[in-house]
Amino acid sequence: MRLGAYDYIPKPVTQQVLMRVVDLALRLKALDDQKELYLRNLEAIFASVQDGIISVDTQLCITHTNDAIEHFFLTPPSGLLGRSIQEVTLPRLSSFLDVLRKTIETREPIREFRTEISGPDGRPQIVIINCSPLLGRDATFMGAVLVLRDISRITDLERTLNERRHFRKIVGKSSAMQELYTRIEALAETDTTVLITGESGTGKELVADAIHYSGTRALKPFVKVNCAALSENLLESELFGHVAGAFTGAVKAKAGRFELANGGTIFLDEIGDLTSALQLKFLRVLQEREFERVGDTRAIKIDVRVIAATNANLGEKIRRGLFREDLYYRLNVMEMNLPPLTRRIEDIPLLVNHFCEKFNTKFNRNVQGVSDQVMRLFVNYTWPGNIRELENVLERGFILCNSDIITTDHIALQLKDAVPGDAMDEVLECSASREQIRDALEKTKWNRTKAAQLLGISRRTFYRKLKEFDLMEDI
Repeated sequence: MRLGAYDYIPKPVTQQVLMRVVDLALRLKALDDQKELYLRNLEAIFASVQDGIISVDTQLCITHTNDAIEHFFLTPPSGLLGRSIQEVTLPRLSSFLDVLRKTIETREPIREFRTEISGPDGRPQIVIINCSPLLGRDATFMGAVLVLRDISRITDLERTLNERRHFRKIVGKSSAMQELYTRIEALAETDTTVLITGESGTGKELVADAIHYSGTRALKPFVKVNCAALSENLLESELFGHVAGAFTGAVKAKAGRFELANGGTIFLDEIGDLTSALQLKFLRVLQEREFERVGDTRAIKIDVRVIAATNANLGEKIRRGLFREDLYYRLNVMEMNLPPLTRRIEDIPLLVNHFCEKFNTKFNRNVQGVSDQVMRLFVNYTWPGNIRELENVLERGFILCNSDIITTDHIALQLKDAVPGDAMDEVLECSASREQIRDALEKTKWNRTKAAQLLGISRRTFYRKLKEFDLMEDI
């Protein structure tokens, strides 16, 4: 009798192999089931997100979307997949495409880009855009994902309440700051030259930053120059560039800041310190939108928005012959005068909380804020250095503080000379509603001290509001 190949294999070995095969098959089935469950959960999460999400490959072809994207593109996801986003993006949504292209080009994320678009009914919509590069397992670049959040309702509510507490990196809720926010929004969508004035330390650079990044040039360069930091010759080369051999040490040509800012915005800080010669050259840039590099005769055309700032009294400089009157009128198309901190002391608690959050992150601390006594000193102090001085005082407090509250032992001596008074209770009278106070208590797990700090008011005022709204029994 002839034997088959199978008959040569011992029976126990055959059974072991079969058992291993069955075990492997069961494991693969379990992995497939687990993967399918994971994908279903991921799709459910993806679909439930209220923000619009759309991803594209490196050729800007749409690979994934969620249902919420229809709110913006007015087309269901099935009508978008596989198509070029350039094909389906309406002119009113051009900022979405600009952000995607920027991320595809630089492979860098763009965070919290705020833009205004025209809604389908013609009414303006305020949208926050976040865009991130998509990377494969081996770090290969696969495209980008765009996340869109419509905050029009929140923005309208803030305007209705007339108490926005911040605008981009600017912090404040006072009437002066509400007016400032409104003016920034009005200027953001124009190319008007802006002159920002105010005392040193009031935040002029932050305002310039907000104007640029809230406007149509936000994805273009934002170039900053401190006109007081360089000598005349160096500043001229820095602003306008130079050709090789233009002066000793100029071994090769260099583009200036105006050239680097082409298409975007240039911010000229301390404009009042420009020499007469540079003032004349700068005037020509504003009038003709062109300049020459140092040592060159070829005119370079530019498209640049100019924002200038100064803490000097330019009117007085004009009277003394130190600043050109014609340049002043070219610069002063729209002036924004920033109030000193002593004219917006109701913003001090908000600023204190803002800097505490900043330094907690920087120093890896958990400081809850300042004591009531310190806050009273802050409110009654004159702040000659304005917000910058307040920031420095709090940073010093963080360094010296070994507890969760900054006390008078941790602040500079000159602040202790401030005469404590009743200005705090008069100026910082809490306008929070019952719902806002309950919300603060819930966020701080019903810690009254932390809730008062979150609202930017003293514990005394906080307790008075608890009694006023009959919330004492809830604590």
